[in-house]
Amino acid sequence: MTEVYRIHSPQSDNSAILRAAETLRRGGLVAFPTETVYGLGANALDAAAVSRIFAAKGRPTINPLIVHVARVEKARELASEWPEAAERLAERFWPGPLTLVLPKRRIVPEIVAAGAATVGLRIPAHPVARALLEAAEVPVAAPSANRSNEISPTTAEHVRKSLGDAVSVLLDGGPTPGGLESTVLDLSSDRPRLLRPGLIAPAEIEALIGPIDRAPTVARDSHQPQRSPGQLPRHYAPRAAMECRAIAGRARVEQLAHEGIRVGWLALGGDDRPIPGVTTIAMPTSSADYAAQLYSALHMLDDVGVERIIVDLPPDTDEWLAIRDRLWRGSVQ
Repeated sequence: MTEVYRIHSPQSDNSAILRAAETLRRGGLVAFPTETVYGLGANALDAAAVSRIFAAKGRPTINPLIVHVARVEKARELASEWPEAAERLAERFWPGPLTLVLPKRRIVPEIVAAGAATVGLRIPAHPVARALLEAAEVPVAAPSANRSNEISPTTAEHVRKSLGDAVSVLLDGGPTPGGLESTVLDLSSDRPRLLRPGLIAPAEIEALIGPIDRAPTVARDSHQPQRSPGQLPRHYAPRAAMECRAIAGRARVEQLAHEGIRVGWLALGGDDRPIPGVTTIAMPTSSADYAAQLYSALHMLDDVGVERIIVDLPPDTDEWLAIRDRLWRGSVQ
């Protein structure tokens, strides 16, 4: 049985934090909130414990994990190189939703890095995650706390429904504020490269360290080890088939409803008048608010049993880059 603890604050619920930290040190799995989504954590230096993450998620071992640490000096202990760009970015964006991919030291097990010579590192900003990392005193490998390729969890209930009793301890810190996974930036070669868009926009990074390679990163071979999470073409996907529509979303919804298909519609900033038999969710026109609500909306549509999800695509701008990436990877290609 999973031990579930509702965390109102790390200070008032310190005993639960300590229990979760001890579980990590003993090789168990702990689900916890970050400012992005809920993570499924294990001691990153314990290969056997990390293997339990892959088993619980059904995650292919070619897909590396991000390692979360409490302080910058702990990140430096895991990286064999620490360039000036890493120092600048860490100073500006940590704690926060930015993952830096750097050459790894040998103490990082190969299973964490999917056999690569690099490792993704970040310091989360969520107070529960920070308290857990400080108490555990070990780096924590933590992908999203859900079955592989499914919608990431933004509440403890999403974790429970997806992973059941595969988790030893679940820290319920309420809904996560950011709603999307971290930005992943590769600093292991001469030119920094965006591997996964996230809550920190490329322009914010470029303002600090200069131009980066923004080319979309999609795995050419889904059987080969990846450099970062979020590279697989099919990812972040609801159970229902999802279609993204740049125009005429309402017309497509009405067509499917007329055919007797149970439809869910993520309507954006336009005509979201109810359609009989259709579950309509009016999505925010602010990219930050949209990101915070996206996965929750998709979970809800799966819960009510829709057969098809139609999404009005947001604008093709930097502001919406991460959201469009998640929608594209979760949709029917």
